Amino acid sequence: MQLASFVFVGLGGAVGAMLRYAVSLLPYKGTFPVLTLATNLLGALAIGVIAGMAARRQAPEGLVLFLKTGVCGGFTTFSTFSLEAWQLLEKGHPGLAVTYMLLSVLGCLAGVAAGLWAASRW
Repeated sequence: MQLASFVFVGLGGAVGAMLRYAVSLLPYKGTFPVLTLATNLLGALAIGVIAGMAARRQAPEGLVLFLKTGVCGGFTTFSTFSLEAWQLLEKGHPGLAVTYMLLSVLGCLAGVAAGLWAASRW
């Protein structure tokens, strides 16, 4: 592995993590984890666009590592999704938990598909 690859991923991860933190600061206090859902849906759409554009235009590997692995990886959060789903179950909100899980998984798959579709049109 090249050191440059690690640097691209690390820098992208830092950008993604800072963006993720910025989203978490938005003023929302409801029970349903809207901010994490929105983050993951946006990240899924973004990674679809990035993957599609990279495949069509043969983007430099460093750029793809920075955006896809770094930024998208640092921005999206499966661990927070998992914790919040568990907490909804623990707090006696099984309907919200299942809704959250379904919206997250199906929505993120739809986001990737939409991103790939959009990239194929550019």
